Amino acid sequence: MAATIRVDIVSAEKAIFSGEAMMVFAPASMGEVGIAPGHTPLVTRLAPGEVRVKHPDGREEGFYVSGGMLEVQPKVVTVLSDTAYRAEDLDEAAVLKAKEAAEKEYHDRDARTDYAKAQAALAEAIAQYQTIQRLRKRTGRS
Repeated sequence: MAATIRVDIVSAEKAIFSGEAMMVFAPASMGEVGIAPGHTPLVTRLAPGEVRVKHPDGREEGFYVSGGMLEVQPKVVTVLSDTAYRAEDLDEAAVLKAKEAAEKEYHDRDARTDYAKAQAALAEAIAQYQTIQRLRKRTGRS
């Protein structure tokens, strides 16, 4: 059997995933990282995006995270995020609606607009939409 590493993905509300993986890909703040069994210890911030878990049977599963922290220990990868969902649980219509609202808020030139908050909301909506698109490619759904 190929070597595996334990993966725990946890949101503020609940544990989203716990299991063994051959590989984990995560959106670190400085770019995507890939973690295999035996990876050197690491702690880094996560950007909004998709965490992909490659299972021992070869299939890949995606999870949206709103950001957070990634901790790699010799035998465990832990993803801590305020918000996390399984990719298949994302509602595309709701994501597109949130993206449109965030774009409108971001491009609004009203003096009351909090641009940092609008930019963060837009980044999250775009990351959710990209997660949905990647899920479609992996599963062949249209």
